[in-house]
Amino acid sequence: MSLVNRRSRFYFLSFLKHDFKASISVFFVALPLCLGISLASGAPMYSGLMAGILGGIVVSLISKSELSVSGPAAGLTAICAAAITQMGALEIFFLSVAVAGLLQVLLGVFRLGGFTHFIPSAVIKGMLTAIGIILISKQVPAFIGYDKPDFWSNEFFNIISFKNVYSNVDSLYKHSSAGVIVIALLSIILLYVWKNTLAKKINFLPTSFITVLFGVLLAFIFQQYVPQLALKPTQYVTVPKNIFSQIRFPQFSALFSSIEIWRNAIVICFVATLETLLSIAAIDKLDPYNRITPQNRELVAQGSANFFSGLLGGLPITAVIVRSSANAEAGAKTRLSAFTHGLWLLLAMLFAIPIINLIPYCVLAVILIRTGYNLAKPKMIISVYKQGREQFLPFIITVVSILFTDLLIGVLIGIGYSIYFLVKHTYRAGFTMKERTEGHTKHITIDLALNVSFLNKKKFLEMLDGLPQYSIVEINGSDSVYIDRDVLEIFQDFKTKAHHKHIELILKDIPEVETIELH
Repeated sequence: MSLVNRRSRFYFLSFLKHDFKASISVFFVALPLCLGISLASGAPMYSGLMAGILGGIVVSLISKSELSVSGPAAGLTAICAAAITQMGALEIFFLSVAVAGLLQVLLGVFRLGGFTHFIPSAVIKGMLTAIGIILISKQVPAFIGYDKPDFWSNEFFNIISFKNVYSNVDSLYKHSSAGVIVIALLSIILLYVWKNTLAKKINFLPTSFITVLFGVLLAFIFQQYVPQLALKPTQYVTVPKNIFSQIRFPQFSALFSSIEIWRNAIVICFVATLETLLSIAAIDKLDPYNRITPQNRELVAQGSANFFSGLLGGLPITAVIVRSSANAEAGAKTRLSAFTHGLWLLLAMLFAIPIINLIPYCVLAVILIRTGYNLAKPKMIISVYKQGREQFLPFIITVVSILFTDLLIGVLIGIGYSIYFLVKHTYRAGFTMKERTEGHTKHITIDLALNVSFLNKKKFLEMLDGLPQYSIVEINGSDSVYIDRDVLEIFQDFKTKAHHKHIELILKDIPEVETIELH
């Protein structure tokens, strides 16, 4: 009994020291994202909060990922907004979300989640960096007090665009606030100082919590005693008090009434699955214990959460690298952090709406800017650069592509460029050639690579065509596991040419194949 009690006490103290503190940090990161993604998707505030709650509670109960945190994802906002507009009713959109969840469960059950293992590390690092840059850029308007909701839109240059640069700068100036800038600057100084000095001594108080509390108190002081710096109502988080009046349940009677319901479900399923698996692969790299998440189990967890989110009027859910990296950075050890953060969101939605509405957007922006910086640290970028062109070019192309398109297209471009590099080096690495001279005769040894594919055809044709007359040539396939039939046919065809050039050709461990004449 005493052993059980000691073990229980150990786990409880570990939870208090690590996961409890991390869950509060993640809560303060997740809350503005849930609200902002609701705005960008054209959905009620309730939908984003419900997705955050289910992403924390349901996913963590089923998933085996110890550090990832799930919730509504910024990468799906454009898809959600278009689907809601196209379908004309939230109830039908939520039906697509529920169907997408069932499709994800099927993907996991049939064990189709392993394809992200083929995504290069440079692409994943590029994805992390791009998300960090986007995250920072999207907090700049809130940081200076821009009180319009469109800073949550999906574009990278969402305020200062090339098309309307002057009107946007003028709007940015008119809607900014000196009080917000003062609060934001003081908050970011406090965050830095606290993190580097007091955080280790008072480790039971999360840095993000201290920063938010400081911002709320400073905004209150300005409101009461310094009216020149007082914040406008639009510069605070605004959630309706009667939030449950926004609930919209899916309209099941329309399930087979339109092909668009299924088309949108498939699109949501595909993008959510890809974002989840990429985020899981990325967060596993941040895990100090090197734990690997079972991807098929993760799809079942995500699909279950999306199914319930659709049923309860929530947005689509994915594993989100921003929340997950904040979780890892805050010192989380187990899934209890993600689960508890979901409980905090639930309690906040039930009892703390008036308190939530006291939080200035600019303070939450400070926390997110710091998270974005940690994702896109210059030190990490320099390390990738030092690894050479093979790592840096796919990395930087992924970053730029994501910034100017979106997460899905950018990652696909990064993968495509990595494949180009693979093909390029496969083309070059088909063989090695050694040459020596004995008397007046040249002895040439050609050792084939481990795998020789049809991509090497041109290289072999050029090499064989350049062999000197009256030489002795040995082609050695002893170390090859696979030699493509196209290359074997080239060797067979070369026998005749070698005879005419008086070349003594020796084929070692090269299978003979029958060549087919083309007429």
